[in-house]
Amino acid sequence: MLAIFHKAFSNPPEELNSPASHKCSKKPKLPEETLHEFLSGHPTNAFSMNFGDAAVLAYVGTDNYSSLGHNQRLFCGYDDIYCVFMGSLNNLCAQIKQYGLSRNANEAMLVIEAYRTLRDRGPYPADQVIKDLDGSFAFVVYDSKIGTVFTALGSDGGVKLYWGIAADGSVVISDDLEVIKAGCAKSFAPFPAGCIFHSEGGLMSFEHPMNKLRPMPRVDSEGVICGANFKVDLYTRVNSIPRVGSETNWVEWNSQSS
Repeated sequence: MLAIFHKAFSNPPEELNSPASHKCSKKPKLPEETLHEFLSGHPTNAFSMNFGDAAVLAYVGTDNYSSLGHNQRLFCGYDDIYCVFMGSLNNLCAQIKQYGLSRNANEAMLVIEAYRTLRDRGPYPADQVIKDLDGSFAFVVYDSKIGTVFTALGSDGGVKLYWGIAADGSVVISDDLEVIKAGCAKSFAPFPAGCIFHSEGGLMSFEHPMNKLRPMPRVDSEGVICGANFKVDLYTRVNSIPRVGSETNWVEWNSQSS
């Protein structure tokens, strides 16, 4: 999968952007170049959705990957909310019942409903909602109605996710490391496991919601700084548990975590 969000809408961590990206021989690419190369690499089973200059979501069906042992991939859109989900949930049936969804709902549908609950019908602690998802998973949600991004990666390491910064400052998210390397040059890092990112609320650990995340510079084999890894700082705590129940609460989450 591939998701690209304009910097004005995504607000990625500044530490992802390495000054070395524009000094090395292999420079970061513009979003349209990265998208073109991604689709060209999967000519028979890929599609993309563009949302003006704000965002693009691209997806390759599971069938194209099944022989390679990759995780299940799902795409869903509902009420101007779009989700790309990778992996699977062990407690899908229980979660479907909790959210009042039909029995044939899949993980992507569930994540959209969980996001809508956080956005519209809270207040609920965002960390608890994601912590209740049992399994190996990663997802990217784009709310085209209000222009927000919501991303999470499970804590068990069963699914990999990466993010980086494109030539124009947009944030690029993908499960394909080579796509990220080609599109972001030196400005990329693994997405931190056990964490959630919201374009208004920033990055936080859903496993340790009371602790701040500390950026740790990544250095490659050439001694060049390549973005940053984010680690839980067990000695620095936030003021209170972030709770998300409206667009305003997303902003409050950011102020509590800073």
